[in-house]
Amino acid sequence: MKIKAIRSYLKNVRLKKPYTIAYNTYYDVSLAFLEVELANGIIGYGSGSPSEDVVGETTQQTSINLQTDFVQSFVGRDIRQFNELIYEATMQFQQFPGTIAAIDIALHDAFGKYIQLPIAQFYGQKIKSLPTSITIGICDVQETLAQALEYKKMGFRILKVKTGINPEVDLERIIKLYELFGDYFIIRVDANQGYTFDELTWFIKSIQPYTIELIEQPLKVGLDKELLKLQQTDRKKLAADESLKNAHAALSLSSTDAPYGIFNIKLMKCGGILGAREIATIAQASSIDLFWGCNDESIISITAALHVAYSCPNTKYLDLDGSFDLAEDIVTGGFEIIDGYMHINNNAGFGIDII
Repeated sequence: MKIKAIRSYLKNVRLKKPYTIAYNTYYDVSLAFLEVELANGIIGYGSGSPSEDVVGETTQQTSINLQTDFVQSFVGRDIRQFNELIYEATMQFQQFPGTIAAIDIALHDAFGKYIQLPIAQFYGQKIKSLPTSITIGICDVQETLAQALEYKKMGFRILKVKTGINPEVDLERIIKLYELFGDYFIIRVDANQGYTFDELTWFIKSIQPYTIELIEQPLKVGLDKELLKLQQTDRKKLAADESLKNAHAALSLSSTDAPYGIFNIKLMKCGGILGAREIATIAQASSIDLFWGCNDESIISITAALHVAYSCPNTKYLDLDGSFDLAEDIVTGGFEIIDGYMHINNNAGFGIDII
């Protein structure tokens, strides 16, 4: 089945409320969209939302890339060659993982619809559902507790608390969450490279009376080897995020004496589903658990991440709450949340519907 047309566009979307992490505050987000239309009228949808702070690509650049003659050269090609097309896109846009992700996702969606099969089932679905965490940005104690109460009412049981500016305040927020909610929530911490090694060791020691499921990327990229000074039991609870951009990084972080016991895979870091599966395979061979994360993203790319996550047997954690922050989107469907658990539907491709 031939590709008939390719269209792309950029959309600026307001966030429901601003949030702060260790190195930035966000109020809105730009999303790049891609449509791949087949000769029979099927349309596959893709979306790109890279983090410039992490991969050096803006969504504006993603949109420019998606409008190039190279992308238009896919018109007339057979959708059954989607793997070849994604490889060609990867070679063309090597420094732009958000661009590759948008192309990868749109081609997967079109192909899945063409063969009338969900992408998770195409790759072999291993997991039916998992709970996702929902994120509380860096804020004061009262706002932290207020957001947690709101999320409890919504049925979520896992909180990811952004930290990394002041370890003492970070600790206080965690303690107050336990004092108010007891063991109701599973708590994860994401420092976004905000700690020094001394601050990290102080935080780990101070937090010991309380159960923390994991800590994401505590040190700056390039300082990963400092983590080898920690006990292995502590390193097993650390998740690589900004340090883990592609399969090459996965190989360097999966040695026998690995600094991280968990890999956080984001489609916008690694260039979509094929790049994610490369990292997942390396992690599985090294007995490293998978943690699937996101930026502020459309339901399109969140659902794509969920499909590939459920096709990997070493998937253990989800943090796919990026579309919850958007005040609007261009699609619906894809997945539903039941008591905090994410369930994909059985519709072809990614099971999304255009609004």
